[in-house]
This record gives sequence, structure tokens and C-alpha cells, in this order.
Amino acid sequence: MKTINGQTLKLMFISGANNLYNHYPEIDALNVFPVPDGDTGMNMNLTLSSGIKEIQNRNDTSCSAIMKAFSNGLFNGARGNSGVITSQIFIGFARGVGDKEELTLSDFLEALQAGVANAYHVVNNPVEGTILTVVRESTQKLADEFNESMSFKKAMDILISEAKASLDRTPDLLPILKQVGVVDSGSAGLVRIFEGMRSALSDKVIERDDEATINNLMSHTQKAQIKIEEEEFGYCTEFILKLGPKEVKKDYSSSRFKNFLEAHGNSIVYAENEDQVKVHIHTLTPGVVLNNAQQYGEFLKIKVDNMTEQHHTIHEDYGEDIEESAASDSSETPESSDNAIAPITKKYALIAVSSGDGLSEYFKECGVEYIVSGGQTMNPSTDDFVKVINQSGAETVFILPNNSNIFMAAQQAADVSDSRITVYVVPTRTIPQGISSAFAFDESLDPGDNFNNMKDALNSIRSGEITHSIRDSEMDGINIKKDDIIALTNKKCVYSGPSKVEAIKALAKELIGDDSGIVTIYQGEDVTSGELEELSTVIKGEFKSAYPDIEFDVVEGGQPVYSFLVGVE
Repeated sequence: MKTINGQTLKLMFISGANNLYNHYPEIDALNVFPVPDGDTGMNMNLTLSSGIKEIQNRNDTSCSAIMKAFSNGLFNGARGNSGVITSQIFIGFARGVGDKEELTLSDFLEALQAGVANAYHVVNNPVEGTILTVVRESTQKLADEFNESMSFKKAMDILISEAKASLDRTPDLLPILKQVGVVDSGSAGLVRIFEGMRSALSDKVIERDDEATINNLMSHTQKAQIKIEEEEFGYCTEFILKLGPKEVKKDYSSSRFKNFLEAHGNSIVYAENEDQVKVHIHTLTPGVVLNNAQQYGEFLKIKVDNMTEQHHTIHEDYGEDIEESAASDSSETPESSDNAIAPITKKYALIAVSSGDGLSEYFKECGVEYIVSGGQTMNPSTDDFVKVINQSGAETVFILPNNSNIFMAAQQAADVSDSRITVYVVPTRTIPQGISSAFAFDESLDPGDNFNNMKDALNSIRSGEITHSIRDSEMDGINIKKDDIIALTNKKCVYSGPSKVEAIKALAKELIGDDSGIVTIYQGEDVTSGELEELSTVIKGEFKSAYPDIEFDVVEGGQPVYSFLVGVE
């Protein structure tokens, strides 16, 4: 094979994305910190899936056409730092392809090199020992060994071999990886993509293995994330399935099938009657559900309604739902999949990322007009931000991402939003920082002064969080056991043990200084009434005695993952 066309390239990316999907739970499990927020594999998977959606039904033989569509989908669907960087690798690849109808191996290598350059360009402070290192070193290895007679299969073998070797070296470049005994998760995801692409060259396009993926290290948090997303953005799917015949269909297990349904959606109604199964489910992936069901029988009835039209508003104050439309592929620069721009009717709008009804309401009280649902394990995409920006009707928009893993997607959205709208991304890494920044906003000031004041406000807040450990580990000299309550601040562990309130005490000791005046504690969805009573007793007694000049305030946040978020001003 001396050249590949657009259809071959499409199959390579589909196979790569499917291979990533089949392994993303194990990539999530490579989380450095032993907390239930590992989402690298999920973010890369959702990002690649957005790209595949744009090309899977295209019949173009032109590599240029396929790559333009693919890159648009990647850009709009990119979420999390790992997803954004992955998208930028292949967006750069697309630019390297240019207007070529077919690719020689030399063209393919040049496109990879363009992808490496683009990924490094978009990251302000590139860190080695990450996906950037692995894509750079593997591409350089291919360049070093390249010759005109080399086949595409051989080239991919070289690329994969060096990517794996580079992956194994990541702990030597990032000490934290070596400390906890894992390799870089984003790099592991890239290896899976390359492996899937190579398989397609041997006419073995990898298919999605839904059952294996569900059973392969999928965490409770990830299932909860899927269900939350499906509840807001899914499809109401109903069907009646006639089981069998056994000669051509798989043996049916109701418990196994119900477990599958629970992992792929919510609002499930399930009923059996002799050889028929009736199902109602809200799901993001009706095709996956229907394909799995058809292994056991044939459909007597199917109904799928798109709930996006009813639920894809990101904030309850939107006058109308924002309709999703196909991403444009008419330009080299990816565009938003939603071209609807609201008339400019006001000077300012504040957008904050929040998860939890209480937190969202609190942000509104602080002057935030639009809430993008998300946070740890639920990173919104670039397109999620673009839609809110374009619908805000404001001349100037301030985004509070409130999570370091969301900042890149927000910044990417700012770069491509409508030219009439000026967008500032305030580098808020935590919810308490976001709230402090929102308080600093003053509508009477000009945009630049507001941005500077909102950034300066970050220096006045110290943040911490309390969650539970998902595995045995050791951090900062503290021995952590699976299921321990742990307290973290600035990626430092200050407590591990059985008590959430004791964890708050440890955080208070770490965060409160001579200049502190207010401590705000945001309670999560898993906090019990007994724990709140215990906390109240501590605040009125022990804290009042130890910190007589400091005001303590407990706010019902309702956030998942973290039992408590703590901000000290």
C-alpha cells in the first residue's frame, strides 16, 4: 500500500476511537491521585467520538474532506485537558494533510509532525512525561527510520513501538507518576488510538465492545456521570424485543442485560413476558443499546425521541433551547456546531461551570447569569461553552471554569466565539476561587479592569476539598487506605482517616492564616444530617475557641465527588 485515501483514513480513525473506547476505563484508573475523579480516558473517548460522529457516514475518498470534518468534530467536542490536547494533535494532522486527495507515507509523516507542532503550540507550558512527549518521540522515531519503500503497516508498527517505549518512560520524567506507580494516562490513551489505527490497515477495524468496557474498571462515579449527562441530553428510547431464535441469537440473561442498561442510561423501565422484553430508557447512545439488544432477538417495536430539543439548554433562563446542528467543514479552522448568535443586548455576562444545585444557585446570587453544568468527572466540551457565549447576548463575557481540567476547553471556546463578543477566561481552578472571582466583578468598570480584579481575587482565597480514596496509596508521607476520607489542598494530602469532620479540622489548620477572616464550607450530596450536626458542634465549640475572629459559613452545595469544598478568605 503506497497511498491511502479518505475512506481508509476514516476507517483508521474509527478503529482507533473504538479501541480507545474499549479501554478508556483502565485509562481512567491510571489517575495519579487516589480520588474518584479519574476522567482522562472518558474525556479522550468523548472527544474522539465527537470527531467520529462527523465522518462515520461520509463517503468521501478525499483525505482532505475527511480530515476537515473530523477536525471540526474533535474541536467542538473536546473536553478536559487530555481531550483538548488529543484534538489538537489531529487538528494539526488535518492541517498537515491540507488539500491532498490521497496520502503517501511521506505525507502521513508530515501530517503527524504538523500535529505534534500544533499540540505543543496550544499548550502554554508544555510538561514532558505527558501525551505531548509520547506523540513527539514516536513521530520522531518514525521520521528517523523512514524510507520511501516503507509500508504504512511498518510505519504504524514503528510509531506504536516507540509510543509504548515512551509511555514506559513517562514516570522518569514526571516524579509524581513514579511515586504512585503509574504511567501517564493521556499517553496510554494515545497508544490505544494508534493501535486501533494500525489494526484497520490489516482490514481489522476494531468494533466497540460495550459489555467488556462496562465490566473493565468502570467506576461508580463514571456511571453517575453518564447518567447525569443522559438525563439532560439523551434519547428517550423504547422497544419491545422478541427473544430468539436460539439458533442465531445469544442466550439471554435478564440480570446481565439490566446491568448493561443501567450502565448506559437512567429512567429505566424493564418488563419481561415469556419470550418478549419491553424496555424504556433515557440514554446518550440509543444505537449502542439497540445493537446490544438485537444480539438476543428481533424488534417488534422501536421508538426513539431526541430529548436534546427539550433539555439542551445549559441554563434555565434561556428563552429557547439551543438546537444542535452539524459541524461545518467548509473552513480549515473548526467552527462551532451552533451558528445561532443572539442579538447583542447588554454589556456583560458571567458564565460559571458548576455541578450541584446549591452551588449553581450560589453562583447566581453572586451575579453569574449562565451555568454550564460540569466539574470533576463531568468536563464540558468546547462547544458547550461556545453555545452559551453566542447565546449570552453580551458584548463581553467572563468565563469561570473553576477546574484546572476545564480551562483549556474554555479558552479554546473563547478563541472561536463570535467576533462581536469579547471573551475573558478567568483562571479559576476551584469552586471557592470562582465564587471569590464572581464577587469581584463590578458592572461599572471596563472589561480590562474587571478581568484584572477577578484574577487578583484568586490571590485572596485558599481552597481545599474532602473526598474518599479509591485505592491504597501514599501521599506526602500519609498512608492512605482505600475508602478513607481524605483532605486535599493544592494537590497535597493533609488527612486520611474515617471522619469527614476530622478532615475539615485538618484543612482548617492547613488553610487558615493570620490574615484569614471567612471560612466557607460547601457541603456535598453525600453528607448526612449527622455529619452536619457534628460539624455544627465543632464550629460552635472547637473552631470558635481556636479561631475567635473568623466567621464560619456552611453552604448547601449539593456537589458530587467531593463531600466538602472549603474556601478560606
